[in-house]
Amino acid sequence: MLRVLVVHNAYQHRGGEDSVVDAEIALLSSHGHEVETYFRHNNDVALSSMLAVAGQTLWSTQTTKEVEVRIAEFRPDVIHAHNTFPLVSPAIYWVAAKAGIPIVQTLHNFRFLCLSALFMRDGKVCEDCLGHLPWRGVVHQCYRDSTAASTVLAGMITLHRGLGTYRNKVTRYIALNDFCRDKLIAGGLPKEKFKVKPNFIDNPKSPNWEARQGGLFVGRLSKEKGLDVLAEAVKLLPINPVKIIGGGELESFAQFSFGTDYLGFQSLDTILAKMRQSSYLVLPSIWYENFPRTIVEAFACGLPVIASRIGALAEIIEDGRTGLLFESGNAQDLAEKLNWAEAHPDEMVKMGKSARAEYESRYTPERNYAMLFEIYKEAITANRAEL
Repeated sequence: MLRVLVVHNAYQHRGGEDSVVDAEIALLSSHGHEVETYFRHNNDVALSSMLAVAGQTLWSTQTTKEVEVRIAEFRPDVIHAHNTFPLVSPAIYWVAAKAGIPIVQTLHNFRFLCLSALFMRDGKVCEDCLGHLPWRGVVHQCYRDSTAASTVLAGMITLHRGLGTYRNKVTRYIALNDFCRDKLIAGGLPKEKFKVKPNFIDNPKSPNWEARQGGLFVGRLSKEKGLDVLAEAVKLLPINPVKIIGGGELESFAQFSFGTDYLGFQSLDTILAKMRQSSYLVLPSIWYENFPRTIVEAFACGLPVIASRIGALAEIIEDGRTGLLFESGNAQDLAEKLNWAEAHPDEMVKMGKSARAEYESRYTPERNYAMLFEIYKEAITANRAEL
């Protein structure tokens, strides 16, 4: 049994990444591993000066001191980091290396390469900083529409590339799919340190494919999720067949565009219940999604996915078998796919059964645990060889 220290900088608005962290902690604990956590929270940013936050972003002395104490007390076999921006900082990798402990880093987005973390600017895919230092992102104010904030983040990336932090101090990286792994390697991260492990959920309940009706959108209500594309698409249909669940900066837009079909923010139990009642999930994202948990949730519920043909989505969803793909940003194409889905309920049930089979073969807790444990063992072995 391993002792695992999980490190995460939690977001102000809880999202899928936070849920993944909680799920992996529960997974490790359920298999008898001893798990401790070191969490920092972005709510603390508001309590600090801009200068203090900038300093912590570059190198957090608070993190180094507190993690050194945690290591001495807990003596972990491996440290598993998730989000480290901004308060944990890349200092965590140096602390692990100094203590001789392997560190595994899951990359849930493209923050190491892109200031927005999305490879998106002005509503379109942008790879201007891929393979380069991210100073173009400063010019375009890609982080929080702020030159100052963008400069700090670009400084962090530049500093730690120069120090060799990302190349030499991380033992293994976890990418969520092949597409994201390849982008991260193209951006300069070491190919030999990458492993691919998708997200998972624990949903053993067998779906019922009877009496299913309509579509469902579940996600953060933000520009990159393509909610405006969906709104334009349903205008082209006789009636809107899609219910909207989520919260975020586009809530007012969702209320105006979808009216009573906008259900607001809902609990996971409610979301899964709605998924078991729907015919398909709609995922109209316009950015390189890494691995939305909503896809795994949908597959587990026997729900096929109608998604943009962009990035990893075209890798995860097999067109015509586990869902349908449409041209990213094309409302007309999406409308045609929605119309087809409504006109072919039996075909959607067939795709839903294939989606459930995909979940059972690739995205269960048991399968995910086996992959994660192998990554830990490989990291420990590699770290011993380097000591």
